[in-house]
Amino acid sequence: MALEGSQATAAAERRAGLGWRVARAFVQRREASILVIAAGLFAYFGLSYSAFPTHDAIQTMGDFAAPVALITAGEVMLLICGEIDLAVGRVFALSPIIMYLASAPAPDGAGLPIWIGALFGLLTALAVGLVNGFITTVLRVPAFITTLGMLFFLNGINLKATNSFQVLTPGTHAFNVVTGEYVPHLLFNAEFYWAVGAVIVVQFILTRTRWGLHTIATGGNPVGAAEAGVDIRMIKIGNFMLANLLAGFAGILDSVRITSILPLQGGPDIMFQAVAAAVIGGTALLGGAGTVVGGFIGVAVLAILNIGFTIAGVSALYFDLIIGLAILASMIANVQVARLKNLGRLQ
Repeated sequence: MALEGSQATAAAERRAGLGWRVARAFVQRREASILVIAAGLFAYFGLSYSAFPTHDAIQTMGDFAAPVALITAGEVMLLICGEIDLAVGRVFALSPIIMYLASAPAPDGAGLPIWIGALFGLLTALAVGLVNGFITTVLRVPAFITTLGMLFFLNGINLKATNSFQVLTPGTHAFNVVTGEYVPHLLFNAEFYWAVGAVIVVQFILTRTRWGLHTIATGGNPVGAAEAGVDIRMIKIGNFMLANLLAGFAGILDSVRITSILPLQGGPDIMFQAVAAAVIGGTALLGGAGTVVGGFIGVAVLAILNIGFTIAGVSALYFDLIIGLAILASMIANVQVARLKNLGRLQ
């Protein structure tokens, strides 16, 4: 009996030890705090408002989150390596415009299949990222200035290419007389799933590949990374291209979903939402730290607040107020955590 009691005690201690180790590992994750906040917000709105946890509300959150999540994934990679791109919101509109010019029936476009038009749109996004990266790293113009100039430049191109008018997305012109809706192209009509897939792939690149390791090293200690043989310019240019590729892809998917292309869609609003989500999710604006998954959870927080406030009847003016406070709180927390870690190293 005594032996059985001691064995049960030892087993309980092992279980307690395992639970403690799991809890400690969770707390040490950069995404832990924002995940708890996201779960708490969802539970609060779900318990307070019966319309919140419905299929329509969740679908609306997904529609809001998908394009922002795609752009956030690219911005996280850029922020980690110490750069930022303010023009991704305009690339969000440029890529579907290029797709329209390539795929729309004559005389408006070249009449090519929609997937070829989408490919041209993505190649254009890559080209914009290449130019931004080249000007920033080779010509040594700060990324803030480079991408701010590109933002206005692309805005002019978008307005000129469409004569400032909204156009229908190629491939979505077929009208279903039963549902009374335009029929979207099935290949692109899964924006949220594309976003989740992209987040998983980019997170894998960041955490499991040499490119990700070099990205973190570039932002955390560029001098040391260069001395260790990391090609700083290539890393930054590659991440500029990745960020713009994801922004262009997000714009194409969103244009197919809403069956129209607007020259001013996206813009600075969606870019700042992406940067806000990245910061809220634990990415350091000064570079060297962050996770794509954390950025995705940050997007989820924005989506929950957006839809939750709408259902609660709260004025939309308060949404920006809350986002501003969230960014400030996240940055204060990041700075203080970094300071405490440095103090720990000194000891």
